[in-house]
Amino acid sequence: MFLFGILLTLQLFTAKIYIMNIVLIGYGKMGKEIERVAIEHGHRISEIFDIDRDICSCGNIASLGDVAIEFSTPKTAEQNVMACVKGGLRVVSGTTGWTFDASTMEKLCRENSSAFFYSSNYSIGMNIFMAVNRMLAQKLAAYPQYSAHIEETHHIHKLDKPSGTAITLAKGIIENNPRYSDWKLDEGSDNILEIDSFREGEVFGDHSVLWSSEYDDITIAHSAKSRCGLANGAVLAAEFLVGKCGMFTMNDLLGL
Repeated sequence: MFLFGILLTLQLFTAKIYIMNIVLIGYGKMGKEIERVAIEHGHRISEIFDIDRDICSCGNIASLGDVAIEFSTPKTAEQNVMACVKGGLRVVSGTTGWTFDASTMEKLCRENSSAFFYSSNYSIGMNIFMAVNRMLAQKLAAYPQYSAHIEETHHIHKLDKPSGTAITLAKGIIENNPRYSDWKLDEGSDNILEIDSFREGEVFGDHSVLWSSEYDDITIAHSAKSRCGLANGAVLAAEFLVGKCGMFTMNDLLGL
């Protein structure tokens, strides 16, 4: 039933709702890939904002398009998202390395008839992997002889370390297994989950979670083959936001 629900949800959101005018915030490699996928889905790119053009200086932001997709930098993400939400423009954000208060964001969305969709990773496969990670952490809570370890590798251009995805995986373990109370980069202990983070070449994103005991090891892993999966997920999220108000995540889109 679990897999059937996911497949049914994917079928529903693969179908186009209608042609959208999409605002791109951030026009690096991810922004260009999102542009390609959005056009492939039949949508239009109505505006592009990047380092030389700031959306925060625009008036009447709500008129720019139907939804914004924001992949910028940790330093600019908050101001970009806030400008969209307060301006009444629904926004999908995939920038990692910045934080926000979910209850405050939900309140702002309601006040401005807007919507905010956030994920540290828009890959459908990765989000199912995250669900498996949470389930495994919960099941192993009864067996304290198993200790966890996270490893991630990304390309050398990635600004944040560890990745937002690795942090999300760590939180999934901490919230479902009482053995761990926090995580640290390159440093672990009995109740601190260690994340090892590497930056190599042009790796799109490799993540693994290892549970080890003196008897055996359990490893789950996900490897991204390109940015296309992330871009496709971001466009699906934009389609999902049509007509909605509030804050949403990939769990909402996939019914996890």
